[in-house]
Amino acid sequence: MSPTPSCNCFPGATVWLTGLPSAGKSTIAQATAALLRQRGRRSEVLDGDEMRRTLSLELGYSPRDRQRNVERIGRVAEVLSRNGITALVPVIAPYARVRDLVRSWHEKSDTAFLEIHVAAPVEVCAERDVKGLYARHEAGEISGLTGVDAPYEKPIAPDLRIRSHTEPVERSAAAVLKLLIERGLA
Repeated sequence: MSPTPSCNCFPGATVWLTGLPSAGKSTIAQATAALLRQRGRRSEVLDGDEMRRTLSLELGYSPRDRQRNVERIGRVAEVLSRNGITALVPVIAPYARVRDLVRSWHEKSDTAFLEIHVAAPVEVCAERDVKGLYARHEAGEISGLTGVDAPYEKPIAPDLRIRSHTEPVERSAAAVLKLLIERGLA
């Protein structure tokens, strides 16, 4: 038996922002959360880096550990969204099958799941290099960098594709909000 939503005040939703490292996922999620809060909506950002430091501290970056990390974040997002919160989830989530699994959990609980592809070319992400990962990879300090020498499976048909290298954060967040409004979720 699947759990039923327990909050009837507003429908919750999970907004899953996937893309390469330094594509702008977290920045867009934070800006969208601010717009939602201005509208009186409860929202929570489940940032992939923060979740790794807390919920998945013991996990590494093997394909199996990456999958387990995404599954954990997906479970938390589903619980939040089932309870009337908009969960904004900026995580790389490199494997389509794992993103589809998380989507299936939301479907079972009759909870909205929107997949947003934050698309920026790897060259742009490497130039931004917010966390220094690309520089560390170039220096040979790390391997398995998603989109460089580890796979990233781009969403084929996301609910929204944001080209974060050509549009400002404000416009990107407004596009996410517009999608939520169109779906009756904000």
